[in-house]
Amino acid sequence: MSSARYPDPAIEILDASFARYRVFNAAVERLATGFRWCEGPVWFGDGRYLLWSDIPENRILRWDEESGAVGVFRRPSGFANGNTRDRQGRLVTCEHGGRRVTRTEYDGSATVLADQFEGRRLNSPNDVVTASDGAVWFTDPTFGIAGLYEGERAESELSQNVYRLDAVTGALEAVARDIAGPNGLCFSPDERVLYLVEFRGQPTRRIVAFDVVGGRALRDRRVLIDAGPGTPDGIRCDVDGNLWCGWGMGDDALDGVTVFNPDGRLIGRIRLPERCANLCFGGRHRNRLFMAASQSLYAVYVDTQGCAGG
Repeated sequence: MSSARYPDPAIEILDASFARYRVFNAAVERLATGFRWCEGPVWFGDGRYLLWSDIPENRILRWDEESGAVGVFRRPSGFANGNTRDRQGRLVTCEHGGRRVTRTEYDGSATVLADQFEGRRLNSPNDVVTASDGAVWFTDPTFGIAGLYEGERAESELSQNVYRLDAVTGALEAVARDIAGPNGLCFSPDERVLYLVEFRGQPTRRIVAFDVVGGRALRDRRVLIDAGPGTPDGIRCDVDGNLWCGWGMGDDALDGVTVFNPDGRLIGRIRLPERCANLCFGGRHRNRLFMAASQSLYAVYVDTQGCAGG
């Protein structure tokens, strides 16, 4: 799937400020399809490949930039969901099945970074980012233990929290507690703000913002974006502070990616024929947006770059 028209009508300018981010002769491309539920894309520039999760199939997939080949990177994956890289380039993964966050070492072995808090098992870690100090931040909703499709059904032992894992001490701290379905998260370019999707927000889903104090504490929670009928999922920031959000569900017109400026104003949209769950920036210059949609992987070049740590 790729438009033969330039500019691609799937890339919509909703505010004049978004025009500069659209590459005139770049179209949305479908790189691969035939999956069950795509999530957690992460770019490996040193190998020129992308990894992403197919949660119900219990696998992590790999797309090769040079050949376009798609293969299985890991199966079983522990019903992997969100992925990122740490500041040493290692893969960090949220696993529904093991109810844990793991790190893949250079030799391919797995290290468990977190699987419990205050003596109780985590729920089902969902999405993850790393900060410049090496700390791993992740969300822990109950989505993966609510049924048998994306994990194993189990009782929740903890509230739905956001955690910070210290890179030096290994201490795990709940930096935000009792969140309404904590899902996607990312930092602003200067890491002074943490954005978080409240997937079970009532009466509508929302994206909230927190001030980050001292690199480890969250203060001044406020609603930045009321999603209305939309469903935000994974989010990533570009270097100008804009939020690129996986979006969809409820109406075909909502499926794809929505882009908001740092003030929470909707400025652009990338329409896809499927709901987009999560996304990341990649390519040589971090200017290619990879979008993990329901059953497919899409990409488009944009005239901005993604922040590090996503």
